[in-house]
Amino acid sequence: MRASRLLSMLLLLQSRGQMTAEDLAAELEVSVRTIYRDIDSLSAAGIPVYAMRGRAGGYRMLDGYRTHLTGLTVDEAATLFLSGVPGAAAELGLGSLLGAAQLKVLAALPPTLRDRAERSRERFHLDSPGWFHDSEQPPFLIAIAQAVWRQLPLAVRYRRWGGEVRRRLEPLGLVLKGGAWYLVARADTQLRTYRVSRVLEVTTLDDRFERPLDFDLVGYWETWSRDFQRRLHRDEATVRFSPRAISRLAYVFGSTVAREMVAGASVVDADAWTTMTLPIESIDHAPSTILQFGTDAEVVAPPALRELMAKITGALFAVYQRPAADEEPVAGE
Repeated sequence: MRASRLLSMLLLLQSRGQMTAEDLAAELEVSVRTIYRDIDSLSAAGIPVYAMRGRAGGYRMLDGYRTHLTGLTVDEAATLFLSGVPGAAAELGLGSLLGAAQLKVLAALPPTLRDRAERSRERFHLDSPGWFHDSEQPPFLIAIAQAVWRQLPLAVRYRRWGGEVRRRLEPLGLVLKGGAWYLVARADTQLRTYRVSRVLEVTTLDDRFERPLDFDLVGYWETWSRDFQRRLHRDEATVRFSPRAISRLAYVFGSTVAREMVAGASVVDADAWTTMTLPIESIDHAPSTILQFGTDAEVVAPPALRELMAKITGALFAVYQRPAADEEPVAGE
């Protein structure tokens, strides 16, 4: 543990030029006193590290000195694929590995490229969850991620629409979609997808499994996502949208569905309203989506949906015709 910390300190000084004892302590999550002892150990080992006195002081390496002890461990190298989503790495319990891997890469880069890498990290950041959708914090995510990493099967208790089930799973991969984690696993020779937040209980088993040689996580997810969208939107509705509503289609339905709706638009009437085909899960589910557009959307068909919209909006009208609960009634009424 101490040897790893000494190497990390050496790489920090090599990549950043100069750091105070307080900065080093914060980066390495140790006390300032420990930093002083580690600096003495580096000096005793012949590493040319020295202190700069004064208000702008700190520790730095002798100009021109570079260590070549920058080899990545297998786990650190693998976490570099998560370098664009540091929050996801932290949720998976890989934050410290990712930080160590990035530090070693920075230390190994020539000064010009290292400066560019630092500027990129300072100026670009990926925050994957969308607005108004909090990222889930599933309690068993780290345990599941470790099983994926180590190819160990899981015994899980899972909540699905029809109730709770127990499954033995061979976890093949994790996908972060819109702030929600999904587990792709093999269950009884079938590939299935599970929302991690619905896992109620997890036990890691000892018998290591072999991954299918032809399994492609990205390809599987793309195919599964398309099929899921088709299963989710089994019905269609014909809806007129105002120009203002059309500008908001992507915010409600997503850019892909919005493009398809616009491309398939059938009629633009004299009021500049556009008639489109809207994919819906069912007649009962559709009103909550359509009502987001207020009076900028009108259902044309099917008749059952139009009748349901009239019933809902009529009930809303009746609610807002009544005095508010904390409003004093007017005398004589």
